[in-house]
Amino acid sequence: MQFGIFSVGDVTMDPTTGATPTEHERIKAITTIAKHAEEVGMDVFATGEHHNPPFYPSSPTTLLGYIAAQTEKIILSTTTTLITTNDPVKIAEDFATLQHLADGRVDLVLGRGNTGPVYPWFGKNMQDSLELTIENYSLLRKLWDEDVVNWEGKHRTPLHGFTATPRPLDGVAPFVWHGAIRTPQIAEIAAYYGDGFFANNIFWPKEHYQQLINLYRERYAHYGHGTPEQAIVGLGGQFFIRPNSQDAVKEFRPYFDNAPVYGHGPSMEDFTSQTPLTVGSPAEMIEKTLSFADYFGDYQRQLFLVDHAGLPLKTVLEQLDLFGSEVLPTLRAEFAARRPATIPDAPTFANRKAALAEKASKASDAAGVSASAGL
Repeated sequence: MQFGIFSVGDVTMDPTTGATPTEHERIKAITTIAKHAEEVGMDVFATGEHHNPPFYPSSPTTLLGYIAAQTEKIILSTTTTLITTNDPVKIAEDFATLQHLADGRVDLVLGRGNTGPVYPWFGKNMQDSLELTIENYSLLRKLWDEDVVNWEGKHRTPLHGFTATPRPLDGVAPFVWHGAIRTPQIAEIAAYYGDGFFANNIFWPKEHYQQLINLYRERYAHYGHGTPEQAIVGLGGQFFIRPNSQDAVKEFRPYFDNAPVYGHGPSMEDFTSQTPLTVGSPAEMIEKTLSFADYFGDYQRQLFLVDHAGLPLKTVLEQLDLFGSEVLPTLRAEFAARRPATIPDAPTFANRKAALAEKASKASDAAGVSASAGL
């Protein structure tokens, strides 16, 4: 199981002080947060992609490349790379470059995004969203899997004899997760290609995501990639913890009540009962997080949102320290003990490179046997 954090990259006023960080302060802060996540033992840092205020991460690969230079182990990812409005050629080349800089510790979550105006900003039509998703991802796969690409589609100019550079590191393309909060067609795409499915289930009740994940698992097996239980699933979550539960609730309440994403809506108590948000003690967080597999099945990646709603950098770092010392060791041990041996590990560059080498070796052996039989 991989554990990590993700950021939506909001620039939000701290409701307890009235201070709003600058974009510069937030960008520098998130690099500190990412490095600290590695220091406390987390496996993944991921950033969203937005092209409108009050968000800053319009260039995820630039941000991740900077973080890559200052880290050694943590996997660098996105929580949404916009497959609808980004050119697949640019995605292929940007993430392959990042792969080389980070020695392979790179993957990405593809999604359509949830900001309608972004489509015309990049010369696209929102009504073409699903068509763009299917066509652009098909091209992205070819760009990574084939050295020379000939391609024609509906939504961009054709490619003839085109080679995306640099090529994926050691012939292993970045692992792709497909993110969705409401669209079953995205689960179908992930299943068809044998990719991962990331359910960022931070806002809606679990029953909604159970339907999407179950669909993905069924279709993953249908396309011959393994059993439904072996499908590659990732989940989102949120937490605010203190050693004492009452202190956590008291401290986080003004941030929750004024957060742009869910403030002035359901109460914090209702939200924590219906979604993965944990506001409480480390023990409460452990108990709730371990329950996710009861609803969604065994899964490979758990990411948490911790730096949102105006929380100051000092508080976010304290959250990571407490998580790393009081929560992470228990979650690792418990999930490992409960996971059946038939469930695959989370995808990494190292284990995917090894699998590719094993496949090539078996193909070579089979070719040798065939040649001998023909003598």
